[in-house]
Amino acid sequence: MSSFWSIWITVLTIVVIVGCFVLLRIVSKNNTGVEEGKSMGHSFDGIEELNNPLPKWWSYLFYVTIVFGVIYLALYPGLGNFKGFLGWSSANQSIGTENGIAADSKAAVELATKEGRWVQYDQEVKRADEKFGPIFKAYAETPLDELVKNEEALKVGGRLFLHNCSQCHGSDARGSKGFPNLTDGDWLYGGELATIKTSIMNGRHGMMPPKGGLPIEDSEIKGLAEYVTKLAGRDHDEALAAQGQGSFMKGCFACHGMDATGNKMMGAPNLTNNIWLYGGSRGSIEQSIKNGRSGVMPAWKDVLGEEKVHVITAYVYSLSNK
Repeated sequence: MSSFWSIWITVLTIVVIVGCFVLLRIVSKNNTGVEEGKSMGHSFDGIEELNNPLPKWWSYLFYVTIVFGVIYLALYPGLGNFKGFLGWSSANQSIGTENGIAADSKAAVELATKEGRWVQYDQEVKRADEKFGPIFKAYAETPLDELVKNEEALKVGGRLFLHNCSQCHGSDARGSKGFPNLTDGDWLYGGELATIKTSIMNGRHGMMPPKGGLPIEDSEIKGLAEYVTKLAGRDHDEALAAQGQGSFMKGCFACHGMDATGNKMMGAPNLTNNIWLYGGSRGSIEQSIKNGRSGVMPAWKDVLGEEKVHVITAYVYSLSNK
């Protein structure tokens, strides 16, 4: 964190704490000029306001929370770059090989604890790797076409999916606008096991430029959207769709194909199956044509590693191949 933001956070935090203390002191005193217990001269719906002080227990409890906050911020990180007098850290950032002691050894943990340093996060990760590492290694050594038949592996893949993928694709993997449904068997880049793994490992960047980058006028967009509607097998205006077909032949087929069934090499969607990533209403289709679309799926190889991606791949494949 930069010095500016460290100072900003520190000052702001201290001001808030001091402000709470001052405010509490002010409201604890009778500054109204009205004797305690007497009427303030306000009434509504038969309820009269009296000049009653704050309950003592409430005031004392608030003082306790202020004192607790000050002590906590003195001992633990919370004031910008100040690490606290205990030197606690959720990660093993300050421990290396010291005095010949390896950072991941039990002795290193004891040394860190003795010196007031903690390595909670790294040690939890280490224990998890020791426990689950052999399991993931065994799964990674199993070919994907066999792994999809392993119910225990699919359960593990499902849990990994919920923790890492459901934020975009949903807990049921049915996606939402702009995020693909993984259960319908429709794949922009292909639904083969190897292809799915490549998509998860390396990510994807799909992009349709406005008007497909073609010399299509705004006046043609409505007809083109009507032609796309016709391709999907929906009710349409035949005359308007015929006009749109001419616009389509200006070059839309270069990505979507002459038969409009898409191109998995480019991630160009099939326009004939009535499955829509950004919505299938005429308004949504017109918006897609006019403004284009851009979607990014991040790469997970550096976040999860290939072993876990291997298991998630089997799970994702199973969603549409049960």
